[in-house]
Amino acid sequence: MGDSFIRHIELLGYEKRFFPSQHYVYMFLVKWNDLSEKVIYRRFTEIYEFHKTLKEMFPIESGDINIENRIIPHLPAPKWFDGQRSTENRQGTLAEYCYTLVNLPHKISRCLHVVNFFKVRHDDMNPVTDSLIKKPEVFLLPKDSKKNLTDITGPMVLQTYRAIADYEKSSTSEMALKGGDMVDVVEKSENGWWFCQLKNKRGWVPATYLEPMDGPDESEEQEPNYAGESYVVQKSYTAVEEDELTLKEGDTIEVIHKLLDGWWVIRKDETTGYYPSMYLLKAGEVNTSMKSELRNRSAPPRRSTIRNVKSIHKQGRKQISQETYRRNSKKYIQSQNKANAIIEKNEPQENKAKAQPAVPPRPSKDVILSRCTESTWRKML
Repeated sequence: MGDSFIRHIELLGYEKRFFPSQHYVYMFLVKWNDLSEKVIYRRFTEIYEFHKTLKEMFPIESGDINIENRIIPHLPAPKWFDGQRSTENRQGTLAEYCYTLVNLPHKISRCLHVVNFFKVRHDDMNPVTDSLIKKPEVFLLPKDSKKNLTDITGPMVLQTYRAIADYEKSSTSEMALKGGDMVDVVEKSENGWWFCQLKNKRGWVPATYLEPMDGPDESEEQEPNYAGESYVVQKSYTAVEEDELTLKEGDTIEVIHKLLDGWWVIRKDETTGYYPSMYLLKAGEVNTSMKSELRNRSAPPRRSTIRNVKSIHKQGRKQISQETYRRNSKKYIQSQNKANAIIEKNEPQENKAKAQPAVPPRPSKDVILSRCTESTWRKML
């Protein structure tokens, strides 16, 4: 146990963030034994993983041996889809969970696992954001939250998109669309599947079937990263379109451009092309939910494969060619510079320009008088 311990944890509310993709984080005010107060931000998936580890550390107090001995509070598992409504409705449970956690015996409430989880992180002080992207929307929990937990202050506005073509759902978790339907986007996933609502219907829709109302270009889309970011292929895919890549499970690639439609531009050796982002995992990370997600869902369709597309925008989205991706790649530029250096080093001697002969100095007057003919030195005189 360390010297620091938590006196009180207060749930302030939650934030709706839009970078690197739309998600929600809870805000906590943590009061420490040195009278300092810090605000931290945690996703519910993080809180639930913390809760599971805590139960494993204290099996008796978690009721694994005898349910009657349980003192660690219950915490429901994350839903298959955690949207704004579930984030809002879970606040009462989280507030009660934190209150009970701090008041558990010291061996639990003051253990390093609890203390370290609620310590301030770098991201708490400097949240990842981008000036070109919408600022987070804050939903504060009112002071009388115990009486009315659903009375949350702040904007309750979702982004509205328009369907560019008819879409027939292929599973019960998806939602069918008709061209021209106006949907509210609840969550944007990096895999290209967005959770939307249309009147009383809700479900997943491919992002390629949706367009923003204000223009064809996505302001939330990141700029290309030509330096590349290392990822590992989690599922094999055979290219269907000419600009796609065929890769096998276990291949290591570099991601150049993360696009919102779930088809990322990647680089394998000297070749670039599109690949489903849901089949990729960042190098060094472990994602236990990846396999089940891959079994239950396929890659979203490409926009180029959609028939009868009807957009309200006259100007189409700006697209970068694969040749531009390749030539702007830092690896390509380095390889070209290296090749040029080798050519210059191995260039044959005969191809090099011959040295020009040196011009001799002009002879003096005495030399001309002594060595030249009479006609020459008469001209000089």
